[in-house]
Amino acid sequence: MSGTSCFKSWQKIFEDYNILSHKFSESPFIISSEMIKSSVQDFKNTSEKEVRILCKIDSREDLPTVMVENNLFLVPIKNGKYAIIKGEGFIDIPDIEGKPEDYHTKLDFELETSLIGNSEMQHLDFAYASSLIRTFMDDPSLVLTIRGRKYTPFFTYKIGDNILETESVQTEVDAGYEGREQIVLIEAKNSATKNTVIRQLYYPYRQWSERTSKKVVPLFFEKRGDEYLIWQYEFTNKNDYNSIRLVKAKKFKIVK
Repeated sequence: MSGTSCFKSWQKIFEDYNILSHKFSESPFIISSEMIKSSVQDFKNTSEKEVRILCKIDSREDLPTVMVENNLFLVPIKNGKYAIIKGEGFIDIPDIEGKPEDYHTKLDFELETSLIGNSEMQHLDFAYASSLIRTFMDDPSLVLTIRGRKYTPFFTYKIGDNILETESVQTEVDAGYEGREQIVLIEAKNSATKNTVIRQLYYPYRQWSERTSKKVVPLFFEKRGDEYLIWQYEFTNKNDYNSIRLVKAKKFKIVK
């Protein structure tokens, strides 16, 4: 997101629809893609008027000033429809102190193709191929079964005192693994992340919780230099967006 230009667009959107006069203590403000397009149609740059870009607010740093100043954030509730809501939309990703644990790969040969490039997906695939994900979860039955974009079924949840209805929102996980008793969903990054929008973990969690009787576990994964970092989260109340908590976190070096 190109910071200032997006912030300027959101300032105009808030002014055009007099959003700050809305009683957020009673309900979120619902805004559609069409409303956003209409407000910013005269801006020249793509980053100033493309709905997909304007609504991609994945960290606190992406929040436009008008939302920061009024304790607001944005969540999609349907394809082409969003809720602007008061509350905490993000979770801090804590540092993992100390030296990394040496993890001895279960592979008995070198994966040469894993050395080409520097993408989140390849680092995650290498960690899985080395059985690091299975070891972290203490579950040798995990196999790769989920990848890419899907749409959520209908579900309701709460943020603060607000009840939201959500359906047909596009979600994406970098990888999902199914075992005998659980499903593990991973959001992966390849650089240091200080915080992330809870939605990136909550929506896939709810999507698969609605479609399986198995336990669904969200993980956050990063590769930093030669270290692999994994955080395991849980939602203590399936229906509460803000019930997220950290279960455990570890960092590893994969060695032969």
